Amino acid sequence: MGDGAERGTTHRIGLIGDPVEHSLSPAFQQPAFDALSLGITYELWHTPAAELPARFELLRRGNALGANVTVPHKEAAFAAMDEVSPLAHRARAVNTIIPRDGRLFGDNTDIHGFLAPLHERTVAFSELRVLILGAGGAARGVVVALLDAGAASVAVANRTVARAEELAADLSDPRLTAIALNAVSDRATATDLLVNSTAIGWNGTNLPVETGVFRLLPPGAIVYDLTYRETPFLAAARSAGIETIDGLPMLVHQGARSFELWTGRAAPVDVMWQAAVAARAARHD
Repeated sequence: MGDGAERGTTHRIGLIGDPVEHSLSPAFQQPAFDALSLGITYELWHTPAAELPARFELLRRGNALGANVTVPHKEAAFAAMDEVSPLAHRARAVNTIIPRDGRLFGDNTDIHGFLAPLHERTVAFSELRVLILGAGGAARGVVVALLDAGAASVAVANRTVARAEELAADLSDPRLTAIALNAVSDRATATDLLVNSTAIGWNGTNLPVETGVFRLLPPGAIVYDLTYRETPFLAAARSAGIETIDGLPMLVHQGARSFELWTGRAAPVDVMWQAAVAARAARHD
């Protein structure tokens, strides 16, 4: 690992993933640490799967104050922890690691991050009918977040229906159902929140659903893409007059919760948000 992991200083926190170079996390985490004069450096730790055990062992030895975990390692991090939060256990994914006396505690702050922009819009969760596209690890976290928030119903649509059915069976909640991707149009008229948890549209012009689906959504519906950039999915929804949310608020708010777990200090969310917006704008100029 060529990121200085051998230095042994504890005043560092890093992002574990493969790849990590694209991440905006340093752009808003470092200003947050600096704003509170904490003397912590946020780093990018490119870590192929074969190097994960060594990375976790360094954290157990107190090599750093903690870590974030991004794709594709969140499930592997969950399996490697000595203890996890109840939310991380249900999501079966860890995105935040806190070393404690030679043991690793894992949490999932993505769940808090996902809900934050919905809380800001004072969404009535008890009446919320949700349709989630995709049934992977990201979708599972979204499902857990929405069920815990009290959503009225959650449907998971996936090209391979069996995978969505497996997710629904595992979480075992009467509000949760699995449907085929080609049944999305039938469900759209009774959907208040449509979430894209797939990677479709991160690059390129593909959409996870036909554009006609957006015109079937009821008045006041919201379309949410976990990707923190403009996507064809969001553009098509706006063209249909639908309110949209991209993944940047989720990214910042999950990062703020991680910040608090590592430092025990309230995160300067305004500083983090402004830095994240500026960094995204600079990247796409």
